[in-house]
Amino acid sequence: MDIRVLQYFLAVAREASITKAAESLNMTQPPLSRQLKELEEELGKQLLIRGNRKVTLTEEGMILRKRAEELVALMEKTKSEITSSGENISGELYIGGGETKGIRLIAKAAKKIQKKHPDISYHLFSGNADDVTERLDQGLLDFGVLIEPADIKKYDFIKLPTRDRWGLLMRRDHPLAGKQGIKPRDLQDIPLIASRQSLAHNELSGWLGRQYESLHIVTTYNLLYNASLMVEENVGCALCLDHIIPEYENSPLCFRPLVHRT
Repeated sequence: MDIRVLQYFLAVAREASITKAAESLNMTQPPLSRQLKELEEELGKQLLIRGNRKVTLTEEGMILRKRAEELVALMEKTKSEITSSGENISGELYIGGGETKGIRLIAKAAKKIQKKHPDISYHLFSGNADDVTERLDQGLLDFGVLIEPADIKKYDFIKLPTRDRWGLLMRRDHPLAGKQGIKPRDLQDIPLIASRQSLAHNELSGWLGRQYESLHIVTTYNLLYNASLMVEENVGCALCLDHIIPEYENSPLCFRPLVHRT
């Protein structure tokens, strides 16, 4: 399987058109169609559904698209590492991380490095711990910033000097907005928006105790910004980390930390 053919396939998937893909690749349509047909024959699977006006991916095509994007990204990363040699330090750093204020420490370090080595560029990938560790394992990231609890035994790691705080993001007109802190009993019978990662690792179960299973979770999220829009529209309150959605003057949302039962 030629990496060049994978790039052709990705162009077609992106443009949803063989004609437009050929134009973006600066080639004619017949050789592109032939390469795609040979790719399907090699794999023994139909990858594309060729409609009159649009090309769509089959289920096998969607699987190949994900893997092809990873392979092409790894090839570009490898190429960059090999060619970035000489007296000047240059190259590309691929950084993955969850939504945490720990990323600010990375940003400050990047700024210092940028002053000394302006030829270094950075690529950021945002995702939960599962997303980041998957890309670390595939060699697509140089390092990642993970929020505990996370399985980090197989990695070389350092703990960043920062702590994240769990709490509840809500509208300012919500009845709980008047509290200084949120207790487990406050969450009963209210619609909640929860992180899929926190659900997977039961990060909140220790705080909630047996009440965890009775939470009324109406929505789950991967990254918080879109979830905050759901909060604004009064779909529910979001269980999340502090400092991800900034509170500013006249902001419609507010954050209240989770506190222990007392």
